Amino acid sequence: MKALITGASSGIGRDMAYYLASQNIDLILVARRKERLEDIQKDLKVKVTIMPLDLRNEKNVFKLYDKVAKENIDILINNAGFGLFGNFSETDLDRELEMIDLNIKTYHILTKLFLQDFMKKDAGYILNVCSSAGFLAGPRLSTYYATKNYITKLTLAIYEELRQQKSKVTICALCPGPVNTEFTKVAKGKFTVNEADSKYVAKYAIDKMFQRKLIIVPTLRMKVGLFFARFAPWKLILKIAYHIEYRKSS
Repeated sequence: MKALITGASSGIGRDMAYYLASQNIDLILVARRKERLEDIQKDLKVKVTIMPLDLRNEKNVFKLYDKVAKENIDILINNAGFGLFGNFSETDLDRELEMIDLNIKTYHILTKLFLQDFMKKDAGYILNVCSSAGFLAGPRLSTYYATKNYITKLTLAIYEELRQQKSKVTICALCPGPVNTEFTKVAKGKFTVNEADSKYVAKYAIDKMFQRKLIIVPTLRMKVGLFFARFAPWKLILKIAYHIEYRKSS
């Protein structure tokens, strides 16, 4: 088997690469930081192809697909993304538009193109790294939450289309809460709740993907939180969410 992972230079994407390699699955790793990708490539015993690309640029997304279209990929993991802490009235618009390009457009394009390929052979896995944010609204992390809502709901809709067509293609949404990665450093803020271990989340997600689970929530805390959020009033949910996101770092 062969897997393509975006955002593979650190965090969940990197840990997924290591776990898939332990399962003897060849890899195509995509991220901006070539040196990080080369370090991972040297560590792994399977065949690893690295592609240093900035997927915030739509042209690079299509360039990536064109380069790997004939590679007979079995697994697509959309993982690249970032957030930005701060009140919506104060956050940088250009940075938010970059986030929308990466967190939404890149996922959308790659999901569509690989889904079409997978459907032709009636096999394949798509794992979209979404977030528990995909079921909520996020004051002080508003654009990030909105992007994750888009991808989560898109993934759920595609799942049902595939089910109705009796397709053997699998699509999953990984929906963790805060995870111990570089997310908070890049987003210039931090969470007030404990972060899950990235290696645990990566392994749990891959295992559940192969079990064809639709919504993958790795921790009990988030499972309980999302369950009760179904019944709570929106104003209460928003108040809780506001206090989960810590003030923006200076």
